[in-house]
Amino acid sequence: MSAEYGADQIQILEGLEAVRKRPGMYIGSTSAKGLHHLVYEIVDNAVDEALAGVCNTIEVTINKGDSITVKDNGRGIPVGIHPKKGIPAVEVIFTILHAGGKFGGGGYKVSGGLHGVGASVVNALSEWLEVVIHLEGKMYKQRYERGKVMYPLKVIGDTDKTGSEVSFLPDKTIFEETIYDYDVLKQRLREMAFLTKGLKIILIDDREEKQKVNEFHYEGGIKEYVAYLNKNKDPLYESIIYCEGNKDDVSVEVALQHNDSYTENCYSFVNNITTPEGGTHLAGFKNALTKTFNDYARKQKLLKENEVNLSGEDIREGLTAIISIKIPEPQFEGQTKQKLGNSEARGAVDGVVSEQLTYFLEQNPNIAKMICEKAILAQRARDAARKARDLTRRKTALEGMSLPGKLADCSDKDPKNCEIYIVEGDSAGGSAKTARSRATQAILPLRGKILNVEKSRLDKILVNNEIKAMITAFGTGISDDFDISKLRYHKIIIMTDADVDGAHISTLLLTFLYRFMPELIRQGYVYLAQPPLFKVEKGKMIRYAYSDEELNNILLEVGRDNNNKIQRYKGLGEMDAEQLWETTMDPERRVLLKVTIDEEESSEIDLTFTTLMGDKVEPRREFIEANAKYVKNLDV
Repeated sequence: MSAEYGADQIQILEGLEAVRKRPGMYIGSTSAKGLHHLVYEIVDNAVDEALAGVCNTIEVTINKGDSITVKDNGRGIPVGIHPKKGIPAVEVIFTILHAGGKFGGGGYKVSGGLHGVGASVVNALSEWLEVVIHLEGKMYKQRYERGKVMYPLKVIGDTDKTGSEVSFLPDKTIFEETIYDYDVLKQRLREMAFLTKGLKIILIDDREEKQKVNEFHYEGGIKEYVAYLNKNKDPLYESIIYCEGNKDDVSVEVALQHNDSYTENCYSFVNNITTPEGGTHLAGFKNALTKTFNDYARKQKLLKENEVNLSGEDIREGLTAIISIKIPEPQFEGQTKQKLGNSEARGAVDGVVSEQLTYFLEQNPNIAKMICEKAILAQRARDAARKARDLTRRKTALEGMSLPGKLADCSDKDPKNCEIYIVEGDSAGGSAKTARSRATQAILPLRGKILNVEKSRLDKILVNNEIKAMITAFGTGISDDFDISKLRYHKIIIMTDADVDGAHISTLLLTFLYRFMPELIRQGYVYLAQPPLFKVEKGKMIRYAYSDEELNNILLEVGRDNNNKIQRYKGLGEMDAEQLWETTMDPERRVLLKVTIDEEESSEIDLTFTTLMGDKVEPRREFIEANAKYVKNLDV
């Protein structure tokens, strides 16, 4: 008999209790991502002061013990008594959900803080939070613990400054981990500084003996952002094209520059919040770009009368662009709130970009001609790629979707049960074919290193045998033809040697998937196999170790003596089929790493792929030197 369900079963969660009970609803998750989100909520409030023109410096400090302090030199959070609540305004902001100066009332024209829950949510999810306010010659202070007020707001001294200082310690009982990652904060704060020109953001890490400090200050704003994203590529022209203006109460800022690569990187923001899924502002930008360049190419006879228009895709080949708009009432679509829905944003961006880009092209005919010529080349390559694709489509239609000859497919036809191992080299491929479970595991051996797609156009990529084999085996098609419902395996497992060559092949494969089938990674279908590094034998006992640390633990357990036989695996080919199954392919015992994309850091992911796989050697060397300390078990 189930308990009765009546009016008394309906819980009303008072104030901040709701946040502590369901933190995910307010900050997305209680993982590391949610932990860092707390900092952004408080920094967003300070950036809103900067957008209002009353603050030019924000200082973020990670203190010992991983508490955070955010200081700004804005107006200072109001301390006057709130007319409805009868308590100081600062207490309303930190203890009542959906309270703040961002719901009309003229406190802020635009604001980045989402839903007005920022400060109170951070308070609810912290063991303690202290706020110190410099305002009208006085310093005020109040402390909260797990969202509860510890004492009324009090004056603690005199001051000649204005601004706010918020310190908090995330609650260990809520977050899975409470250690802040300096690099994650660094990337996000750098982005905020780029998006708010003239604002200085200082990040300080006081946890180690030697203090770490980064200062971000960009007078050029998003123009400097584009230069930063293009730093490891060769720009097609020196200038960064910049359009700025206001239309229908929407403030528009766009910066763009083409480089010699074949990938397009357009990032869009609304009130400094990233919109990974784009929306109306991005649509307006793309429309303006396509129309303006086609008009120019026709007028200058770069396109002949009988030639078709350039597509948006052709014009955006090798483009890096930042589209940043400020809008009083942003409306976001979709469950994840990552896509802008305001219709006025489309017209505003289209209008501002069309007008100013036309003017720029007329004043800079050399640059205009270079961009048009690159787009015309891209158009030809796309035609060649389409023919190659049509050819493979026609072939497969005739042959009844024939799979690549070297694929050892599995017998189960339900993609949910099936997995495909992409294996380097024939010898490892042979072992894997013998070892696998034939019902659910398919093996696709690749010969040598696949093409580096970062340096190749689509027409070249589509005729590469190794890439063709992968596209046919997966069944989804690529780029515009991509259809995830046709995916034949729900686990795509990259299995390479644990050495430098193996790491390079994995990176080449991930570059291909990220550029042409990113949905596979987004939806969690891509994995890296983790073959063991060592085999330990002692008498009849055989154990495998996947890291130096694990090897040490095994040796501590079984005792270090001359009876131990330790084998260091150089590659998969050194294992026989049985060992490969036991260590790397048996679903009960293997270790797999899932590959994920953090949409909020997509500009940094692109930069990393360009650095590692692009033409320039120097940035790659710098990247490797900077990250060498994270490399383990590298067998050179």
